[in-house]
Amino acid sequence: MNIRAVSFDHPDAVRLNDQVQAEYAVRYEDDGDATPLDRADFEPPRGLYLIAYDESGTAVATGGWRAQDENSEGNLDGDAELKRMYVVEEARGKGLARRILAALEDDARAAGRIRMVLETGAKQPEAVGLYTSSGYEPCAKFGYYRFHELSMCFAKQL
Repeated sequence: MNIRAVSFDHPDAVRLNDQVQAEYAVRYEDDGDATPLDRADFEPPRGLYLIAYDESGTAVATGGWRAQDENSEGNLDGDAELKRMYVVEEARGKGLARRILAALEDDARAAGRIRMVLETGAKQPEAVGLYTSSGYEPCAKFGYYRFHELSMCFAKQL
């Protein structure tokens, strides 16, 4: 696998984002994740967006982080928020999400962020398993879905 940094509006990022949104829509019976995201959110040194490509050059996994500081949505100074972790169905079970997660944590730490945070949902048990097995612990809810009953928030000190 080849993991590369790309912009959030890169064609492969857009395609994978559309796929993960479609999966969210099915799981939650809605229109997908409505959290506002912008290309600039993932520009170094205040963020990073990664895509994993298989040996044929096909984009098969993605994930990013964006800097957050204390705000009205419950973030704290020094937060790095994990966004859009996704692996296409045919590439799951190969450790790609874990590799992307580790690379994002390393980059956020190098950028001076002190805590990685994420919001996922109760209908994503695979995500919860990945994060808890990677040292993430439940934390106070934050972000766009902080008042939603299916929202689950996790954090890990970097």
